[in-house]
Amino acid sequence: MFFAWLKRFSPRGLYGRAALILILPVVTLQLVVSVVFIQRHFEGVTRQMTLTATREVDLLLQDISVAPDRQSALAAVSDVARQLQIKVEFWSGETTPAVVRRWYDLSGRQVISTFDNLLPNVLAVQLPDDEDVILIMQVPQGMLELTLDRRRVSPSNPHQLFVNMVFFGFLMTLIAFVFMRNQLRPITRLGKAAAAFGRGRNIDYKPSGAVEVRAAGNAFLDMRGRIERQIEQRTLMLSGVSHDLRTPLTRLKLGLSMLDEEETADLKRDVDEMQRMLDEFLNFARGISEAEPELVDPAALLRDMVEDFARAGKPVTLHSIEGSGTIPLRQMAMRRAVENLVSNAVRYGSRAEVSMMLTDKALRIQVEDDGPGIPADQRGEAIKPFTRLDSARNQNMGSGVGLGLAIATDTARAHGGVLRLTKSDRLGGLRADIVIAR
Repeated sequence: MFFAWLKRFSPRGLYGRAALILILPVVTLQLVVSVVFIQRHFEGVTRQMTLTATREVDLLLQDISVAPDRQSALAAVSDVARQLQIKVEFWSGETTPAVVRRWYDLSGRQVISTFDNLLPNVLAVQLPDDEDVILIMQVPQGMLELTLDRRRVSPSNPHQLFVNMVFFGFLMTLIAFVFMRNQLRPITRLGKAAAAFGRGRNIDYKPSGAVEVRAAGNAFLDMRGRIERQIEQRTLMLSGVSHDLRTPLTRLKLGLSMLDEEETADLKRDVDEMQRMLDEFLNFARGISEAEPELVDPAALLRDMVEDFARAGKPVTLHSIEGSGTIPLRQMAMRRAVENLVSNAVRYGSRAEVSMMLTDKALRIQVEDDGPGIPADQRGEAIKPFTRLDSARNQNMGSGVGLGLAIATDTARAHGGVLRLTKSDRLGGLRADIVIAR
């Protein structure tokens, strides 16, 4: 829980997280190596070089300290200073000299510290640039100014270390990212294949990549094959049973048509009910396997359906249409799913209203009624096949065989969406939403 706040800032994608795992150790390693190298190498080397320069300065101070005046002091050390390549002159400033060092001068702090410790009479050490080191010393004749070459007290071009580290760090990170991309590509392909299968589409997929990724890919192919075989077996079974029952049902109709209509009215209603049940069984068996998805205008589809219901005398109206465009749908399966929702709405209520909202992210088709609705604790059972909730619906009005919501649920899932059952705040009955992500 301590690192829970990091989730808000961590990447959500696989590539982003893998890059973070790759780059973070490289940057940390470079920082640690830089700090250790600077402390152990640059500071140690700078201390030794500055110590040598301090001894040369001590040699000049010995001759200067015994001279009677400034002219004599400069004359006494002129030859030695020329050989040591040290510029010697007396301080001409009127103010007290101050320490000068640029903030990014990494070795300058060690140079100043070493001079301060080994030269008690030093007043200030100035490092104005990468060329010179200026020492302001207190001698009997006044304040003496000594100028040395910076290369004599610290290593030159320390920034080359950082340039090399940044360059090679970027190069190795680029090479590692290319390799990582090749390893992650099979995972993204597997994810796309799984997402497409969840939406009812099969795309070509061949396992590749590392051994573990290949194993996951083969497991996905086996799972997809088993699910397809199961759906095919279910379809064949229900279709076969329904088809075989049509023959005796047809014979019953023919036999009843030859009898007195008053005596066979109840039997004919039973036969018609059986015929309707067989039709629903076939619709459920066919499911979404009739056609491949195609670009469909859902607004036009709903308008046609509402007009068909109106011509049939059913109290169905189109409440609202928001958004426009096309979306890949199995048109017949989606039409059947919406028809089932509308049929349930007008069966258990006095009217039904259909709405649609299409955005860049999702399609939502909504069917509302003013009927008794379904209790919240029974909505999960209501979408299961062959389930009839007599306590929630009026059985006298005909509760069907319990496949309407199941067909709508399967259709929504086959398109990568869901069927949501809630209470209609506007009409007071049931509200059924088919939500499909784009």
